[in-house]
Amino acid sequence: MATFTFLGTGTSTGVPLLGCRCATCISTDPRDQRLRTSGLISLNGLHVTIDCGPDFRQQLLRENIYNIEAILFTHGHRDHTAGLDDIRAINFMQHKSIPIWVTDELEVQLEQDFRYMFDEKLKYPGVGEVDVFRFNEEPFTVFDGLVVQPISLLHGHLPVHGFRLGNLVYITDASKIPDHSWPLLEGVEFLIINALRDHEHHAHFNVTQALAVSERLGNPKTYFTHIAHQMGPYTQRMPLLPNHVQLAYDGLSIEFQHDA
Repeated sequence: MATFTFLGTGTSTGVPLLGCRCATCISTDPRDQRLRTSGLISLNGLHVTIDCGPDFRQQLLRENIYNIEAILFTHGHRDHTAGLDDIRAINFMQHKSIPIWVTDELEVQLEQDFRYMFDEKLKYPGVGEVDVFRFNEEPFTVFDGLVVQPISLLHGHLPVHGFRLGNLVYITDASKIPDHSWPLLEGVEFLIINALRDHEHHAHFNVTQALAVSERLGNPKTYFTHIAHQMGPYTQRMPLLPNHVQLAYDGLSIEFQHDA
């Protein structure tokens, strides 16, 4: 068995939203305080993160995670990549570079956004060190025992990726699942999916759309993530959701079968 931990479950602005005084943003319930969306896969003492946003350092400290074996990237928006600089502290402790898994397009973007890490003319002692591995639509092995199936998705008009690991599927920042990707979701037992809010958004599933995806897959245990403050406080929203659906919250962990 492997463990999935929600490092962050908030939208790009996080929750509470700066300057907002709505019921969610002033809530003292820790389940309403959401850092930017990211996930952690733990297996036999090894750790892989999905994305590393601007709250990455804070998230790893909270979970007492000091070793990272790899980072899988869903796409290149800053709320999913901005924490890449924080890996240099892990480099120091592990005395090795960290593998990152990216598409060809995302590699180009990261080389621009973090030029000082990738451009040999600009690098200086102490800069974060990564080993770049590329994925497309085929399964890839992160380390022995952990095989990842990429899932092509659309985030508005932007191609992004989700991932399937055994009986768990992770989808964030998606607004459409292309026809050819649906077979990769069959038989899933744990569905993690972005559900931004009630009203529609041009680039994210809303609650109704996320529920429709879950229903099409036979209503597996479903966790909503990438949540905006408009979702409402946790204690008010949870009773309104079907029994198989839960609002994920930062720090929540679930066990799944990684080799299903």
